[in-house]
Amino acid sequence: MLFTPHRIGRLDLPNRIVMPPMTRSRAGRGEVATELMAQYYAQRAGAGLIVSEGTQISRQGQGYAWTPGIHTPEQIAGWRRVTDAVHAAGGRIFAQLWHVGRVSHVALQDGGAAPVSSSALVAEGVKVFVDIEGRGPEAGVGEMVQHSAPRALRADEIPAIVADYAQATRNALAAGFDGIELHGANGYLINQFIDSQANARDDEYGGSLPNRLRFLREVAQAVSDAIGPDRVGVRLAPLTTLQGAVDDTPQATYLAAAKILDEIGVAYLHIAEADWDDAPGMPVAFREALRLIYRGTLIYSGKYTKARAEDALARGWADLIGFGRPFIANPDLPHRLQHDLPLNEGDRTRYFGGGSEGYTDYPRAA
Repeated sequence: MLFTPHRIGRLDLPNRIVMPPMTRSRAGRGEVATELMAQYYAQRAGAGLIVSEGTQISRQGQGYAWTPGIHTPEQIAGWRRVTDAVHAAGGRIFAQLWHVGRVSHVALQDGGAAPVSSSALVAEGVKVFVDIEGRGPEAGVGEMVQHSAPRALRADEIPAIVADYAQATRNALAAGFDGIELHGANGYLINQFIDSQANARDDEYGGSLPNRLRFLREVAQAVSDAIGPDRVGVRLAPLTTLQGAVDDTPQATYLAAAKILDEIGVAYLHIAEADWDDAPGMPVAFREALRLIYRGTLIYSGKYTKARAEDALARGWADLIGFGRPFIANPDLPHRLQHDLPLNEGDRTRYFGGGSEGYTDYPRAA
């Protein structure tokens, strides 16, 4: 087993720290992972688990400039450099598989095609990062623009996308990843099928809750069949409303999703909590219900501090805790947290695109 079930015992805090997926837009031409990316991830191999940045399963699945893919031989080879570097440093890394759905732009799609979604609905104000001038990732110059209007997927097109997820899973294994995480959160394609206000379908993929969860079930089953459920995680954002994905009964919806994933037997659920300044807290009753329904490993991410992490672990809500932005500026974050050392501040102006500055040049603690 790649993950110890929560009921078997506890590990020390450094081993409980996850580096969650964070888009950094540093991929090279052809959306290929680079040597610089290998250095970045290897620097952070002290995490109990690294989950890669979102990695598109197809050209259609891309929503932002300079994000890496895992659907061409060159992309697989690029990721192999990353996984080899992480493993040489003693780390473990899963690939987060990503299809953005409507959160894309015609400039990123083959032939200027419209993005696809569960439904032909625009999330007003939801923007994507596009290299309008075509200057490439090294320049780090892009623009945030409103996502393009999507078209609704026909039911007969959906099996091909499920197959893309399964092939991307096999590609991830070929690239040396230890497993994969499905991105089912933050308003992307899987989330666009799940949430009631993003899904206006009236076929077998829309309307009732079981229908809206059908796509999640099919994708999770397909990737589990490809490499085994013990190498599969799923990221969900149960009570957030990011990028226009809103559900009318989120607690009922996501507890039902958790039940499906428990039945499939995936290794972990990665729960993305709201992390903005005045975000509402996740109700204790929901956390407890999730623990009862889903019997595997639970990871929580979302503006956690060391104190919050230790409290969540002690209460039994979580088995692992993801620390996102702190990992950007602190490649040795587990060591710093263990020894209560001060943290570096990240340079937000260099989060997306560019070279080593603000990426691989943050100092480790003395």
